[in-house]
Parts: sequence; C-alpha cells; structure tokens
Amino acid sequence: MFYTKKSFKAIVLFLAVLICAFVFVPFGAYAETGEGLYLGGFPAGFVLSTTKVEVVGICEVLTDKGTCSPARDAGIQAGDQIVNINGEGVNKSSDINEIIAREYKKYEVEILRGSERMTLPVTPVKDLASGGKRIGVLVKDSINGVGTVTYVDKTNNKFASLGHPITDGGNQVIKINGGTVYNSLIYDVKKGVRGTPGELRGAFESSVIGQAELNCSCGVYGKLAENFNCSKLVKISKASIDEVSIGTAYIYSTVYGKDAEMYKISIVKVDKNNKDNRNFVIKVEDKRLIEKTGGIVQGMSGSPIVQDGKLIGAVTHVFINDPTRGYGIGIDKMMSSY
Repeated sequence: MFYTKKSFKAIVLFLAVLICAFVFVPFGAYAETGEGLYLGGFPAGFVLSTTKVEVVGICEVLTDKGTCSPARDAGIQAGDQIVNINGEGVNKSSDINEIIAREYKKYEVEILRGSERMTLPVTPVKDLASGGKRIGVLVKDSINGVGTVTYVDKTNNKFASLGHPITDGGNQVIKINGGTVYNSLIYDVKKGVRGTPGELRGAFESSVIGQAELNCSCGVYGKLAENFNCSKLVKISKASIDEVSIGTAYIYSTVYGKDAEMYKISIVKVDKNNKDNRNFVIKVEDKRLIEKTGGIVQGMSGSPIVQDGKLIGAVTHVFINDPTRGYGIGIDKMMSSY
C-alpha cells in the first residue's frame, strides 16, 4: 500500500494489500538528453490536498462567556465529513471559517457520516483569541505518505507513481486538489511475515519532484518540477503486456537510504484484461530482498518491473498470506491514464 506517515492502515483486497516502494539501478548508459522515458524507482514523499474535509476532533472555543463547543452541541463528531455549510461547498479547511464569517441568520452544516447524510444546525461563537467566529472543530484536508515513482516522462514533463490509487477507509478513490511530491529517503524497514504486511519508513526531503495532479485507479500522476534533473536516471523503453512472458524479471527498489537496487523476481502469471489492474502475479526470488524485508512490503508501490531490458509495469500489492508474492500493473495501463 501507499505507506502514510500518519495512521493510514493497509486496505486489504482479497488476499492482497496495496503497497509502495522505490528503485533504480543502471540498465544501460545514464541519460544525457533532456527528453525520453526514464526508469523511476526512487522514493517519494507525497503531500496531497483532498476535496474532502474530515473532522478529526472537537475543541473548545474561548468566548467572553467562557468556553463552549458549538460543533459538539450540534452533534458533530470526529470522523464526520463536512460537505457544505448553508449550501456552500466545503472542499478545504479554510472554507469553514470563510463561510461562517458571513452574516447569515442561521447556519446549517451538512455532514456525511459513513453513508448517511445529515444536516445539523450550529451556532458559531466569537473567539476571543482571533476575534473571528468559530464552531470548534479540528479538521484535515490533506494526506501524506511515502511511495515510489515508477517512471519519468521528460518529453512531456510528467511522472507516474504507486500504480494503484490512494483510497479512503471505504476503499473509494480519494479525489485530490493538487499536492506536492518531494524527494524522500528510507530510514527503517519492518519485515513482512505471513498474515502481517511489512512496511518501509521514510522521511521527506526539501527538494521537490513535482506537483501532483491526478489520483486514479492506476496511480498518482503529476507535472515535473522545472529543475528536476534526469542526468542520474536510466533511459529505458517500454514493452506492452503482449510482450511479457512467464519467467525472470526484475524490480528496482530502495530499502534503505536513497540508493536503489535491482532484485530478481519471477513473472508467475499474466492477465492482460484484469479489471482490477492486477496484470501480473510476481514472486520475489532474490534472497537479499527477502532477508531485508521478507519480500514485498508497504512502501514499495510503484517499484518498476523490468523484463528483457524494458519497462513492463509496477508492483502494486503484496499477498497477505505470502509476502514473497504480489501483483503488478502493466505499464500500458499506467501510461494511458495521464
């Protein structure tokens, strides 16, 4: 799965769980030109703005009459999604204060609690500290985590990562409203064992890879930063799924620091038309990777899969009952999505 720095847990899908990673090892000469397709595999830190404003806590507001919490009095709870206030859409946290600052005679907050929508009347109060009106909610409108860039398309100045969508607790694809993708490094690993997926733990750096623009069924995509340097990346060509064969292939992953290594795997099964984008079943054969991580772990999503010197796809899931096995998506599906 896309490994989040906070408390996002893996969403179990049948016998597999979404994962994340990174890679990159010479496959030929380093690139010297400013155009073309480049092998990714390096770790990335994602800070993505969402169109969903979720209540993460209820707080007190200090007024001239003491403390109170209009949100609590109205029945708003942690976990609720604030959809609109007085019919005005709430797509980011700042929308709440902007709307309640207006002089309405009454305020009604529409929330989504699970699958149930409800409208709750709320009475904002004046906050002594800021002088503005408040309702006493703590909200979040962004998600962050660590994953892997699959490829860089320098010709079109864009990148692709993860190979699967970032989803919410209901396994729904989260709509994003932009975001920043940073370079990252891996500082620790929790090994995967049967029944419990492992994870890579990463830290963000200040340098920017690019701006995220799309979160969809095939991954997270965006525009490269203007100063992004491809000189140390490997130029590579792609192969369609029709060219993929059962047998030896390689994934490129970083399990510590920022230096990626090439690890041997086997393509066990090819399913061109799989509706869930599980186009490959893969098995880790490399004893070095198994010793370090137990196999495929969270934080490895997006790790490029290479066969016969060509990019064929990316790692997306790990089997819960066997961390040496997982799924991959075909590169054609990834490249046609953005």
